[in-house]
Amino acid sequence: MNATSSTLGTDVAAAGLRVRRISSEDPWRWLASGWRDLWCAPAPALTVGGVFWLLSIALLATLINQDALALLLPLAGGFFLLGPFLAIGLYELGRRLERGEPLSIAAVFRPRIAAPTQVGLLAALLLFAHFVWIRIALLLFALFFGVHRELPPLETFVHDLFFTAEGWILLIVGTAVGGLFAVITYAGTVIALPLLFDRDVDAFTAIALSIRAVRENPGPMLLWAWLIVMLTAFGMVTGFLGLILVFPLLGLATWRAYRSLVVEA
Repeated sequence: MNATSSTLGTDVAAAGLRVRRISSEDPWRWLASGWRDLWCAPAPALTVGGVFWLLSIALLATLINQDALALLLPLAGGFFLLGPFLAIGLYELGRRLERGEPLSIAAVFRPRIAAPTQVGLLAALLLFAHFVWIRIALLLFALFFGVHRELPPLETFVHDLFFTAEGWILLIVGTAVGGLFAVITYAGTVIALPLLFDRDVDAFTAIALSIRAVRENPGPMLLWAWLIVMLTAFGMVTGFLGLILVFPLLGLATWRAYRSLVVEA
C-alpha cells in the first residue's frame, strides 16, 4: 500500500465510513430508482430541472451576445461542476422520500446541509479547477492558431477545428487534457457533495472517500460516468429542454448512488 492509499484509508476510517463494493448492475439501478423518485415528487423535481434549464439558456444567450460560442465546448464542463451544487435540493428531496417526510417545492430550495462550510470549500476548489481548465483551453487555442488571434465566430471555428491540421492537433490535445481534468474531477467529487450534504465531515475526507469509491469500483463507476455524460449530452442536443427531465433524474440517482456506496464502517 502506498502513502496516498494509506492517507485515504485513514481519512475515511476517521469519519467512521467505508465504501461498498458494487456490481455493474448498480448504476442502472440508481437510474431506475431516480426515475421512480422523480415521479413520486414531480413538481419539486421538475422545478429544479426548470431552473437548471433557465441557467443553461442564460449561459448560451450570453455566449451568443458576446460572439463567443467557440467557448461553448470548454464551458460545457461547467455543467458538470455547477450541476452537483444545484442538485443539493434534489438530495434533500431524495432524503425526504427515504424518510417519508413531507415533499414540497419550498423544501428543495431550503435544504438542510450537514456541512455547509465544507460545501462552500468544495465549491471554491471546483471553481478554481474550472478556471484553470478555461485558461488552458484558451492557451491551447493561442498556441495552435496564433497568440494574437481572437476567438472566431462559431462557423469559422468549427471549420478550423475539423478541417485544418492545427485544428486536429488542438482537438486531440484539448480532448486529452480536458479528459484528464474530467477524470480527476469526477473521481474526487462523484459522491463528495451528497456526503457533505448528509454528514458533518470535512471536504478533504469527502474527496478521499469519493476517490476510494472510484478506485474500488472502477468498472461500475466508469459506467456511471458514461451514463451521466450521455444523458447530459442528450439534454443539451435537445436545445437544453431535455435537461428539465435529465437534471432531476441524475440528481436523484446520484443520491441513490451515494446511499448505495457509503455505509458505516
